[in-house]
Amino acid sequence: MRVTILGGGGFLGRKLAARIARDGMIGGKPVTALTLFDIAAPPLPSAPFPVHTLAGDIADPASLAPALPSGTDVVFHLAAVVSAAAEADWTLGLRVNLAGTLAVIEACRGMPDAPRVIFTSSVASFGGGQDALVQDDARQLPSNSYGAQKAAAELLLQDASRKGFLDAVSLRLPTIVVRPGRPNKAASSFVSAIVREPLLGLATELPVADDFALFVASPRRAVDWLLHASAMDTAPLGLDRGVNLPGLTVTVGEMLAALEAERPGASALVERKPDPVIAGIVSPWPARFTAERARRLGFATHEPMGDIVRDFVVEDLEPTRRERAL
Repeated sequence: MRVTILGGGGFLGRKLAARIARDGMIGGKPVTALTLFDIAAPPLPSAPFPVHTLAGDIADPASLAPALPSGTDVVFHLAAVVSAAAEADWTLGLRVNLAGTLAVIEACRGMPDAPRVIFTSSVASFGGGQDALVQDDARQLPSNSYGAQKAAAELLLQDASRKGFLDAVSLRLPTIVVRPGRPNKAASSFVSAIVREPLLGLATELPVADDFALFVASPRRAVDWLLHASAMDTAPLGLDRGVNLPGLTVTVGEMLAALEAERPGASALVERKPDPVIAGIVSPWPARFTAERARRLGFATHEPMGDIVRDFVVEDLEPTRRERAL
């Protein structure tokens, strides 16, 4: 099985690559080659099979072509311009999030056998805000450019699947917490920061109220979902290739309580500082999803918030500290 991870240099791409390298197989089938592609060449994991790392522009077909050679079986399409960045630079968001997806479709279209393509969409493609409970058949009505670009890309992948160019599964990921490394330009960056930074001994700002609810998922569970989507039977999906995942609904206050339980006194480093720009982007995002279809399809349910914080401390705290020279 030949596998490509587009966006392989991001934190989720690196975790996915490490898991594949460790397991050596996906869905019981051995991996024979892994290609990691990003704007800068991703780090090379140690694996029992050949691993290739490539740098390039996902929206440039010539640049993308070496990452998707004929015979590729599975493509994880994680490459994206994140929410606040896509809102601030509409042209860049369109180029990466939409034109990049079109380039992926065209590359797959030229293969003799349709590859499985797992696309990371987002709960930001929905609206409704704090009071919404999103059903599996809910209409996507994004209130931000990032969500609109993700929803548009989903439709293109759905149609490409219908045409037989590829076999897509679009996973509408919750906000991932706790992200290792440094803060990024996502509007939801604060969600990880209010846990990660205090655990590093650093102060951070909270732009929303303590009772603000979020729909989240851990990096570990996100990787589980990606791998499940790469090996599942897609026939039950039919035409609808988008899946709302069984994440965890949690308030900011509950996150801070989990932080405090793990590291007493750490939550004192979180400063309440309202930010209307960030709040304006994240407030329309719904925090509750039924996700019944995902459970029927075999996607694992989520662990509690305390486990998420504990896993970050065990797996990612020291690597993050070293990366940031703290």
